[in-house]
Amino acid sequence: MFRRTFLAALALLTLAGGALGSAQAQDKFIVVQSTTSTANSGLLDAILPQFQEKTGIEVRVVAVGTGQAIKNAANGDGEVLLVHAKPAEEKFVTDGWGVERHDVMYNDFVIVGPASDPAGVAGTENVVEALKKIAESKSAFASRGDDSGTHKAELRLWKQAGVDVGSASGDWYRETGSGMGATLNAGVGMDAYVMTDRATWISFGNKGDYKVAVEGDPKMFNQYGVILVNPEKHANVKAEEGQAFIDWLIGGEGQKAIADFKIDGQQLFFPNAKAVNG
Repeated sequence: MFRRTFLAALALLTLAGGALGSAQAQDKFIVVQSTTSTANSGLLDAILPQFQEKTGIEVRVVAVGTGQAIKNAANGDGEVLLVHAKPAEEKFVTDGWGVERHDVMYNDFVIVGPASDPAGVAGTENVVEALKKIAESKSAFASRGDDSGTHKAELRLWKQAGVDVGSASGDWYRETGSGMGATLNAGVGMDAYVMTDRATWISFGNKGDYKVAVEGDPKMFNQYGVILVNPEKHANVKAEEGQAFIDWLIGGEGQKAIADFKIDGQQLFFPNAKAVNG
């Protein structure tokens, strides 16, 4: 009788231990609020399995525009913010929502357009002058219009060009309210110029007769940063696991993984974390 009771108790303990282990394994994940460009380009699909293999931590990505990603992170929906709008990122930290911002990588923005080039901007390096020509000729321009990092950069450049795109909204200036891939598709469909990050453009499959029209201006530099969501603001944040991901991303292994990611031999992102280069 004692033996049967002992074995039954042991079996229950084993089952309970197995269930606990399974629950802990399922709980070993973090949520990263990131941009559509890191997802659309294929970068995260390429590098995240390397991090998971090393640490056992799964990374679940929410890919939205930078503005929405910042709002989500401020609401405590995730452990890490990985976006590309440095002033907004710095404000996120200053306001107490994030712990510390780190440079991760960079690429650049380009303006793509149809072969017909109605504004005559093909081959231009001066992005402000190119935007002035697009506005003066009232050539169609498709904007994300979604408060993403790309949209923020685009609006900054229009302002420098002295163009009020708000007054042209719905006319030659058309806001899609969509991610980068969807906006490129819309732009190609309406023969409109589009400003895009180069990584998404390289990986974009529906180019048609579109080519890069404007590139090479230092004003089109595109920096990405990573921030741990402040656990003092949100107790649900898995700070240890989130920091482990950041440390990997800005460390040697993560930086190499970023540099090694290429499509058709073209490098899409260039690592520049100070942990490695500074």
